[in-house]
Amino acid sequence: MKHTGLKNNNKNPVQKEYARLSQEYDDKWSFYIKATLQKTLKKIELNSGDRLLDIGCGTGALLEAIEKRYPDAILAGVDPTREMLDIAGKRLSNKVHIEQGWAEKLPFEDETFDIVVCCSMFHYIREPMVALNEIMRVLKPAGRLVITDWCGDYMICKIYDLFLRVFNKAHFKTYGKRACHKLLFLSECYDIKVERYKINWFWGMMTATARKKVFYLEKMGDAVEISGK
Repeated sequence: MKHTGLKNNNKNPVQKEYARLSQEYDDKWSFYIKATLQKTLKKIELNSGDRLLDIGCGTGALLEAIEKRYPDAILAGVDPTREMLDIAGKRLSNKVHIEQGWAEKLPFEDETFDIVVCCSMFHYIREPMVALNEIMRVLKPAGRLVITDWCGDYMICKIYDLFLRVFNKAHFKTYGKRACHKLLFLSECYDIKVERYKINWFWGMMTATARKKVFYLEKMGDAVEISGK
């Protein structure tokens, strides 16, 4: 288990928000965490030795659940807030590798992971295409992406999104199903599926799954064509 030397920036609204919430986060949001983790876990299938990255891993709740279900998988997590990672470090085994960092600049080598998961964090990302390009970089060819987040197609979530944009500097934007699909398409994904659902009367959610395109060289006579599948 590893922490980088990245320090919290008290001026960054996301780090400031979650440094403040870290000690009470799991208890305060227990219903939401349990409901969203269950939906996300249904989209995750791992074989022995598969590598998974959880972006925005927070206190490590999702990684803990995945480790119990897939003990032979190789797990890693990244989160910008040191206080959240401190809690994750106490709950996860030493086999899980965690680092401090941002989705827009992942501290991992190219084509490292078989699957990347983002749960309840995409609405904080200021540069979604930069983050998705980074995800595609660290995914292996045909690697899988799973994103669970709020869904702006539901009226209450749409109103809450507008409220948070004004009064909560950590929040950036809540996406709907169509916008989510477009972002994934533009990031060179295929096999894109987006499912909308509600976990209670308030929270409207969606879980998106996709794969990284595989580019290969195809000989056509004397010419060589690059194709994406």
